[in-house]
Amino acid sequence: MNGDGAVMRNARWKGMFGTVLLALAACGGKPPAETPRPALVVHPGGGVEAAVSAYAGEVRAREESPLSFRVGGNLVRRNVDAGARVRRGEVLAVLDPDDFALQAQAAQAQLAAAEADLARARGDRDRYARLVGDKLISQSAYDAQVAAYKAAEGQARAARAQMDVMRNQEAYSQLRAPRDGVIASRQAEAGQVVAAGQTVFTLAADGGREVAIGLPENRIRDFSVGQPVMVELWNAPGQRLSGSIREIAPAADAQTRTYAARVSLAGDAVGQVELGQSARVYVQENGVKAALKLPLSAIQRGDDGGTAVWVVDPATGKVRAQVVKLGPYGEVSVPVLDGVKATDWVVAAGGHLLREGQAVAPVDRNNRPLALQPAKPQEAR
Repeated sequence: MNGDGAVMRNARWKGMFGTVLLALAACGGKPPAETPRPALVVHPGGGVEAAVSAYAGEVRAREESPLSFRVGGNLVRRNVDAGARVRRGEVLAVLDPDDFALQAQAAQAQLAAAEADLARARGDRDRYARLVGDKLISQSAYDAQVAAYKAAEGQARAARAQMDVMRNQEAYSQLRAPRDGVIASRQAEAGQVVAAGQTVFTLAADGGREVAIGLPENRIRDFSVGQPVMVELWNAPGQRLSGSIREIAPAADAQTRTYAARVSLAGDAVGQVELGQSARVYVQENGVKAALKLPLSAIQRGDDGGTAVWVVDPATGKVRAQVVKLGPYGEVSVPVLDGVKATDWVVAAGGHLLREGQAVAPVDRNNRPLALQPAKPQEAR
C-alpha cells in the first residue's frame, strides 16, 4: 500500500514538472525577464562651482579711531556711552580741570615776572646806550647790558610759550569727537584716573563699512587685493551683497595663524549693514578647482582593497563598476580625485546589493523616478 502511494506521488511531481517545461517551451524556452531594482542615483557634487569658501566676519567701520586724552588726570564726567551717535567737536568726556587751572595761573605769574624783567632790562639797555654815546661808560659795560636784555627777552618768550602750553592742557581736559560717527566701545568710567594716550572711546566714523575676516595661512596665495566677493548677513540669509577684498595683512597673526583682511562693501550695500553685525564672506579662490564629491554610501570596497562606485549607463539603465581614486574622507562625503565626471550618474545607496550589468530603476531622494538625461550637477550629500 505504501509502495503504491509513493509511486502515485512521483507520478504527480513528474506531471507538474512536465507542465512547467511545456510552459517554458511555449514561451520560447527563455527565463522570465529580471525586474530592475530601484536605485538612488546622484551626480557627483563639487567641481568649479564648489570652489567657493565661506569665512565668518564682522561688520566694521573703515575708519576706527581710538580716542584718548592728550594729558592724564581724573575722569570726572563721561557724556556718551557705547552706541551713541556723536558730531564733530562734541564733548565726550572731561577730566578734572582744577590742576590744569592752577598750572595755567602759575604760568601766567611766571610770564608776568618775565615781562617785568624784560621791561627793566630794556630800560637799562636804553640808558647804557646814551651813556656809551657820551663816553661815560665803556663799550664792554654796554655790551653786557645788551646781553642781559636779550636774556630777559628770551625768558619772556619762554614764559609766554609755557603759558600757551598750560592753556592748551586746560583745553585738553575735554575730549572732543574728531569727526561724525558712532561710539563703538568705551574703555573708561567716571572716577577713573587715566593716563595720557590711554584709550577712552573707540569712534567708528561715518562713511565706508567693511567686513573683517581672517584668511587661512595655507591658502593665502589664492587671494588678492581687489578680488570680488559676496557678503551675506546672518540676519538676512539668502541675500548677498557685492564687495571686494580691500587689504590683506602682510603677516599672519601669531595665535590664530590667519591673515587679517578687510572686505569693502559696494556703495549701495553700505546702508544695509550695521556696525557689529555678523556676516559670512564667500570667496571664489583664484585658480582653484574643487574635487568632485560623493556621499560615503556610494563607495564600494573591493576584495583587493580598492574602491569603486556603480555608474549607471543612461542608454541601457544598467550599472557598471568604476574604479575611483579618493581623497580624505569627510563626515558625510568624500572627494573623488579621479574616475568619474560631474555628469555621471552614480548609485548613492544600496550598492552592495547590485552586480555588474544589473538593470536598475533610477530614483531621486524623494523616491521619484528619474529619466537619465545629462543634467546640471547637484551637490552630493
